[in-house]
Amino acid sequence: MNRIVTWIASLPALALCVCASAAEIDWSKVDQAIGKKGSDLPGGVHKYGLSRSDLHVTVDGVAIKPALALGSWLAFQPSGDGAMVMGDLVLTDTEISPVMQRLIEGSIEITAVHNHLLRTSVPVFYMHVGGHGDPVKLAEALRAGLALSKTPLSQGAPPPPSTALELDTAAIEKTLGYKGTANGGVYQFSIPRAESVSEGGMAVPPSMGTSTALNFQPTGGGKAAITGDFVLLGSEVKPIMKTLRQHGIEVTALHSHMIDDSPHLFFMHFWANDDAQRLAQGLRAALDLANVKRGS
Repeated sequence: MNRIVTWIASLPALALCVCASAAEIDWSKVDQAIGKKGSDLPGGVHKYGLSRSDLHVTVDGVAIKPALALGSWLAFQPSGDGAMVMGDLVLTDTEISPVMQRLIEGSIEITAVHNHLLRTSVPVFYMHVGGHGDPVKLAEALRAGLALSKTPLSQGAPPPPSTALELDTAAIEKTLGYKGTANGGVYQFSIPRAESVSEGGMAVPPSMGTSTALNFQPTGGGKAAITGDFVLLGSEVKPIMKTLRQHGIEVTALHSHMIDDSPHLFFMHFWANDDAQRLAQGLRAALDLANVKRGS
């Protein structure tokens, strides 16, 4: 009996020990394996942005900036067995098969392959990936897969200083009820869901890809091209799709990004190029139907 009591009493300390060792990841080694420096984000997430700046893509005559819809990313989070990784790789149609094969060989899970936009001048697809284990080995496997694409992997020169966008961003923020940020000529909003999200029983922070993304790229004369994705419960899909269509916003894709997520989420991608304020009103009407964290 005393042995059992002693063992039970030691469980909290044991659990804390496992979590502490997982949190002591040397991210510089992971950076080296990926080939560039990552960014530390809330929730212990270490994230990499891998812009497809090599691609020149247009949709309906609009040249797509990488920050609008051509940004691959990989996010690592400490877990009990090392780290969990999730990501989204922007690939051309001819890159999908070789990259997928190499990732599978490296024990990386492919959780989705699909489009986000329609009528792209270059066939562009998005491969969602995941994995658990040693973070350096995961990074090495992902780097080997990406090397079979033309994704720029070098650190590269720092981006030029931000210039003012030809958009009334203050008015857009007021309409949406959230603060945005300028990035690469695009004004971006990231809006977390109100409930907690998990994948395979592990909590997934918003920075791991579970936030609604709304992106505005100025196209002149007060207009903007918008795209991104709403992160939704199944019960939210129909009313939000209807609302977007009513406001002249095209729904370009509907699918899942994860396999074992709870609650199970659907990602609704959209596109429009019109008056920025009018489009912001349509996006706000859709946001009001979703269980997202409300802005201040």
